[in-house]
Amino acid sequence: MKYEPMTVRGDDNDVFTYRRIRKAIGWLGIALPLVLVCFSFIPFFKTELQPSISHYYYTNLRELFTGTLFAVGLFLIRYKGHVNRSFFRNDSLLTNLAGIMAFGAALVPTAPEYRVDPEKLFTLIPYPGEWLSWLHYGFAAALFLIFANLAINVFTIGQARNEDIPVSAVNENKIYRICGYSILIFMAMVPISDGFDLFNYSTLVFEALSLFAFGIAWLIKGRALGDTGKIGRMVYREHNGKTAGAKRYYIADGH
Repeated sequence: MKYEPMTVRGDDNDVFTYRRIRKAIGWLGIALPLVLVCFSFIPFFKTELQPSISHYYYTNLRELFTGTLFAVGLFLIRYKGHVNRSFFRNDSLLTNLAGIMAFGAALVPTAPEYRVDPEKLFTLIPYPGEWLSWLHYGFAAALFLIFANLAINVFTIGQARNEDIPVSAVNENKIYRICGYSILIFMAMVPISDGFDLFNYSTLVFEALSLFAFGIAWLIKGRALGDTGKIGRMVYREHNGKTAGAKRYYIADGH
């Protein structure tokens, strides 16, 4: 496949729109646990540190939790990726499913840590019970599994193969795979740490780490660090720079 340099015109705004959406999704994933935890230490919000991110649903920070999930879900559904015959590489289908899972995790909360009067339980499903937690974590688990698959099997498609640029240690495909497998490991550590009671707030920690890995993958895909000069060569294997005052890019499939 031959990649020719392109002068950015109005028609190329779609490329930058996709990148902005990817960066927005990445920043939201990274910001969610950081904001919730930081606000927990501010007395004004009257919210203690919770055992998991999901338990912030029952605190004064609920709107931040549900609002972020809805924003991520909306971005994912409106994001139109590439279609592929393979389910595990069908960007468009997988992001739509991920968006639905994000909505489900926001609308169906985990069961509260303490007993709540059903008449004061302001949720879409006002019936507290252990089954509610299983349904919520089912949505969340499916969401993270899709995130991991996107990083491992989808984001790694379509990198420009410029033979004059060697694959570096910080090549984007390596970063995507590290992030994807990290999500799977952190997900597995949630029930393990809970079962063996490894340390306090273990679920919160591993959920946050999963979101960090997810966010990093989307930020790299959205080229949040730029893609010109040394970064373009080392991360994306591309010769990107400015020529005659116009930005010129080697745009590969999936980028």
